[in-house]
Amino acid sequence: MEFDAEFWAIVALVIFIGVVLYLRVPRMLNNSLDEQIRKIQAELDEAARLRSEAKALLDSYASKRQQAEEEAEHIVTAARDEADRLAKEAASALEALIARRTKAVEEKIAQAEQQAVAEVRGRSADVAVEAARVLLTKQMAQKGEGLVSQAIEDVAAKLN
Repeated sequence: MEFDAEFWAIVALVIFIGVVLYLRVPRMLNNSLDEQIRKIQAELDEAARLRSEAKALLDSYASKRQQAEEEAEHIVTAARDEADRLAKEAASALEALIARRTKAVEEKIAQAEQQAVAEVRGRSADVAVEAARVLLTKQMAQKGEGLVSQAIEDVAAKLN
């Protein structure tokens, strides 16, 4: 019997398949593929976990940002209210200061006015006294002896 090349090719194929099955290559391939599937699944699970953590972190930062914006708005509102209050207080304090200074100036003016009137009266009295002295001096020089004689006669008449 003559064995041709096809026969030997079939025999070699059967031997190869037998060796592959004997060495359990399909099981090793299956185990290797299962291990790869487990690694990929673990990576997918880790990616899903990281994604959920990232989403939670993003949500947390978004809420913190919202709270910070609200707090900043509250601070700005409080600062505006405080500035308005301080401006009103400053305006009322300025009005009170102006009123006090106006009153003080009016009092000084009234005092200066009274002092000027008193000074004018004093000068007037001085001028009147001086005028009377000058007038009496002139009259005494002219009529002085007659008046003295008359006064002496009056006194002598009253004594007797």
